[in-house]
Amino acid sequence: MYRVMLVEDDMRLAQLVTEYLNGYEFTVDLVTRGDQALSSFKTLAPDIVVLDLMLPGLDGMVVCRQIRDHSDVPILILTAREDSYDEVSGLEQGADDFVNKPVQPRVLLARLRALLRRAQGKAEPEGQGMVFGQLHIAVSDRSVTWRGQPCVLSNTEYKLLLVLAESAGRVLSRDALLKKMRGIEFDGLDRSIDNCISKLRRKFDDADSEKIKTVWGEGYLFSPSAWG
Repeated sequence: MYRVMLVEDDMRLAQLVTEYLNGYEFTVDLVTRGDQALSSFKTLAPDIVVLDLMLPGLDGMVVCRQIRDHSDVPILILTAREDSYDEVSGLEQGADDFVNKPVQPRVLLARLRALLRRAQGKAEPEGQGMVFGQLHIAVSDRSVTWRGQPCVLSNTEYKLLLVLAESAGRVLSRDALLKKMRGIEFDGLDRSIDNCISKLRRKFDDADSEKIKTVWGEGYLFSPSAWG
């Protein structure tokens, strides 16, 4: 069982989410005020946090930053606000995912499972890299091992693989990838990301694009479960 800390003051939604997740591999602890979230987090030690933005006592953005300062636990922001600025700000404060209300419970369940897979994939014994099936990415010496053999990557290929792996289970647009890798925006013409994706697929025997998926009209997704 995974422990979820749900920070939400909408009692109807909180009850719906709690009842649904309790039917699966989750147990839910409810916190209704932002100014109680950090102390509750320290006491409960949850595996994942679902956090509303509009909370009494303390804004959800501040809560997100407080939790991130203390832990790498996955944080999913759940909010009724539809301003894209909020999404960008939330991610900058350390959130791992951002879902707008109303949300279908099964969608929330899928997002939580994806975040937990990503968190588990990041844990090497020494805490210096990521492991997904037979793919090992070592951050300390920037080396990559695939099926027990060293995989030689260019600097750009390594950076792209690392960025994708760090967001495993989540679609990243070309714009997001370029910003993370080079700090520049996608101009609609730059094909360097697409070319580098093609090279990675060849090196990792991904002719069917199952390991690094193309999500048409959105971007690319690193599938954490496809590297067995």
